Amino acid sequence: MRVRLVRNWGWALGLAGLVGLSACAERQVILPGERENLRAVLSEDEAALAAQEVPENRALPVSLPATVANTAWTQRHGSPATRVAHPAFGGAMEMLWSNDIGAGDARRNRITADPVVAGGRIFTLDSEARVTATSTGGETVWSSDLVPPRDRGRDATGGGLAFADGKLFVSSGFGLLTALDAATGQQLWQQKLETTGSGTPTVMGDTVYLVAGDRTAWALNTENGRILWQFDSTPSVHNVLGGPAPALNDQVAIFAFGSGEVQAAFRGGGLRLWNAVISGHRDGFSRARVTDITGDPVLSGTTAYVGTYGGRLVALNAGTGERLWTAEEGPLNPVWVAGGSLFLVSDQNELVRLDAEDGSRIWGTKLPLFVKDRPRRQKEVFAHYGPVIAGGRLIVASNDGFVRSFDPVSGELVGTVEIPGGATTNPVFAGGVMYVVSSRGALYAFR
Repeated sequence: MRVRLVRNWGWALGLAGLVGLSACAERQVILPGERENLRAVLSEDEAALAAQEVPENRALPVSLPATVANTAWTQRHGSPATRVAHPAFGGAMEMLWSNDIGAGDARRNRITADPVVAGGRIFTLDSEARVTATSTGGETVWSSDLVPPRDRGRDATGGGLAFADGKLFVSSGFGLLTALDAATGQQLWQQKLETTGSGTPTVMGDTVYLVAGDRTAWALNTENGRILWQFDSTPSVHNVLGGPAPALNDQVAIFAFGSGEVQAAFRGGGLRLWNAVISGHRDGFSRARVTDITGDPVLSGTTAYVGTYGGRLVALNAGTGERLWTAEEGPLNPVWVAGGSLFLVSDQNELVRLDAEDGSRIWGTKLPLFVKDRPRRQKEVFAHYGPVIAGGRLIVASNDGFVRSFDPVSGELVGTVEIPGGATTNPVFAGGVMYVVSSRGALYAFR
């Protein structure tokens, strides 16, 4: 009985202490006003933020250059000398064939190299450094594994392709730039880049240019891989897998880096001509803090167009680096210039047309955004590649399983075709055929 009384008194004293402490606490003040959802900026309100102050779409005429029956697509279209301004392409985008090129996209590995076409062959690079040459009939001609002897294919990823004078130049995530004989796949030379080689190369004359490690510009001799010159930019951790291809004209090479810097150098000796930084980002989105340049430099006349993942596109004077205008659109791929307009897929997954003169918006067409629509599951977004103007239409390849074509005048959807596994590269065109690589590691041909 005594023990029970002691326990009861202990409980009573504890309760009294709690009451005393609560009496000393300050009274909670309930603030007046509407309660907002903390997740709103990440989900439902994201679309509302994107739609703020967006002008109405305008269907303005566009004068496209004449179509060209090109037989080759040798590198990315940033340089005027190797760009096909308006490749011929017609029909209903019917699939002709597909061919396995190696490893597809995986959790830690991605295909980042656009196909290149030359000499009746389509060259591709898979996600594990395997290069494949495919005939225009869809048959494998040769395949070359560029994984170093002590490594495995899944140990690195990324890279790009360029073709010139019978040679195929391949950059890889293993930190190598390799020159292959395009006819046989035989290795001609290899240069160690001292860091990842995920940037896409560009070739002009007897020199191949690229950015390695998202911070170092390289110029190498195409005959033997000897280093001609190089220079560095500011390092950055805000990098997107893959890397922009340098844009070239007769005098200068324009490089873009992961820090958001753009630098121009004289092609002859690498003397830097000017430096510019693409600053600013789209408000209301944490992803806009990524400053990497995803819209490769594209030269058109005396102007260079380049943009960041964070939501900025700028027009720069190619000779001085002077900024001519800024648009609040972040190109995910190189812009396409035609008829006084710029066409791009923006950081908002929107196909956009801008006025090339001042960057003003003409129209925008929404593309699929989130893989899952429920707000709390909106983590993964669809990727879209392009656009490319071919056969009078804007072509966009997407990893949601479709290739879409749009009217460049109004932005209206005019056609679709399925691509199994979804696209993972920009589409390229040669011989009236579209080539695109799927996330499953297959090359598809459409006519």
